[in-house]
Amino acid sequence: MEPRVIEIEGVARTFPGGRGRSPTRALEPVNLSVAEKDFVTILGPSGCGKSTLLRIVAGLDEATEGVVRLPSGPVSGPGPDRGMVFQSYTLFPWLTVAENIAFGLREKGLPRAERADIVAFYVDKVGLRGFEGHHPRQLSGGMQQRVAIARALANDPAVLLLDEPFGALDNQTRSLMQELLLQIWEADQKTVLFVTHDIEEAIFLGSRCVVMTARPGRVKADIPIPLPHPRLYKLKTAPEFMTLKERLTEEIREEAIKAA
Repeated sequence: MEPRVIEIEGVARTFPGGRGRSPTRALEPVNLSVAEKDFVTILGPSGCGKSTLLRIVAGLDEATEGVVRLPSGPVSGPGPDRGMVFQSYTLFPWLTVAENIAFGLREKGLPRAERADIVAFYVDKVGLRGFEGHHPRQLSGGMQQRVAIARALANDPAVLLLDEPFGALDNQTRSLMQELLLQIWEADQKTVLFVTHDIEEAIFLGSRCVVMTARPGRVKADIPIPLPHPRLYKLKTAPEFMTLKERLTEEIREEAIKAA
């Protein structure tokens, strides 16, 4: 059995009310273990707390109850052992592609030559050679997310956290980005937590799919995805894929009806 990289123990989140509003219970206590090299997709209806859970793991939000444990100890804030990619293109608009990817490396104090080697490696890995000197405004949405993924990977985190990173992309670009991310994972075997509301995406990418209930969110099901690697887009029409899709559709439909 692979060693555990993330232990989520009884993590709950209540947002305080204001101006006469009642507090909002976003998450009921969640327990979840994530092994090294695991690719866990978190699926659930809108507003179920899946992004809140990811932000707590990232150290960008605090749990009201419970704790997230990493090999380095309990999470008390952001750290270099976790790389985060958001749905919005959180690049520095005044920096070039290369400078954005190198940002964390500069913060670590790596020498210029070492930074340049790492940036060149990840520029190639995400297919952006020739665009190193471009600024974000000169790139498509898909290209900007490639930069964001390269920036996260360049810091060599133990865990990669992705919060609906392809949600704003058109279907074709989204499909290509899914394949790119899988290729990177198959090569690097990072531990990944990936939040999505897209059932096909959750199946295609994940080695496990954690289904969350309607708000307040809790773990409803933890379903293995025993599909072989490498995974190509044609897998999405395979009978075993469709069987998983049918099961997950039923799980999510029940929660979407509750949420509505």
